[in-house]
Amino acid sequence: MDEFALIRRHFTGLTAAGATGVRLGIGDDAAILVPPSGQELLMTSDTLVAGRHFPLQTAAADLGWKSLAVNLSDLAAMGAQPLWFLLALTLPASDDDRWLAGFAYGLGLLARDNGIALVGGDTTQGPLSITITAVGSAPAGMALRRDGAQAGDVVCVTGTLGDAALGLRRLAPLADNACAQTAHDLAELRARLDRPTPRLAAGLALRGLASAAIDLSDGLAGDLGHVLAASRVGARIDTDALPMSAAFARQAEPAERLALQAAGGDDYELCVCVPAARLQAAQAAVAAAGSRLTVIGELSAEPGLRWQRHGQTIDGPQHGYRHFEGAARHG
Repeated sequence: MDEFALIRRHFTGLTAAGATGVRLGIGDDAAILVPPSGQELLMTSDTLVAGRHFPLQTAAADLGWKSLAVNLSDLAAMGAQPLWFLLALTLPASDDDRWLAGFAYGLGLLARDNGIALVGGDTTQGPLSITITAVGSAPAGMALRRDGAQAGDVVCVTGTLGDAALGLRRLAPLADNACAQTAHDLAELRARLDRPTPRLAAGLALRGLASAAIDLSDGLAGDLGHVLAASRVGARIDTDALPMSAAFARQAEPAERLALQAAGGDDYELCVCVPAARLQAAQAAVAAAGSRLTVIGELSAEPGLRWQRHGQTIDGPQHGYRHFEGAARHG
């Protein structure tokens, strides 16, 4: 199957009829798009490489979902409404119709759920990798950024931390005598790894309330560090306050919890800084958006990231996953 037949069979349907602002979608040298009136455009791009960013045994539908989810998470962190995306797909072979159908299914499922249209891209042959460029919009001057945090702001996160990292660590097959609770927990953790939920509604709700925001892709320590650097502030984080799921609490050893929650990566939650006077409004807005906002610390004028447990300073991670250091995150 040539690339044009591949696109027609699996991806043309992801440009919904009447999609917002799409004057011309898939099928020409470039898309023709009309930006919403009075809005600024926000663009982001992520590449997932087999064996580095996802386990080789990842199901095609899960990979389709996740490849878009990581981009939508970036838009969520900036309070953007998703509009369009481009897909650049490098495949070892073009005739694996079953894999392509699964990939397109997972991709389309998340795209339709979030009202974002595929408007173009490219396909080529080579080692499996997926690059998506997503475009969203926000009212002029309303996008959330990394550089607006102030000393005295509280540091918050949506959802729970560490699930995906623990799911990855527990990828080995279960022993035959594993209990039903363990099997259920590990299935939940693996689902958080394979199909993260981009917090788009929460990001939209936090416009005008949060002073800064970032999505947690490479781990809390590293991603919060980007906010601290951009805003020229420091932070004190209470490790006892880091939110964890019931499955994580049951399956993670106490000694490994901080590393998983602070540096494990793949959470795709939002880390936001909020002026104390706006905290109650921000928590209510996020709750109305279907998530929760947990306070985990406070910003200070003193630079650096400091970790505390039971009120005492402890050693903790200072960075998360780094793409050009060490072994692959996912093998």
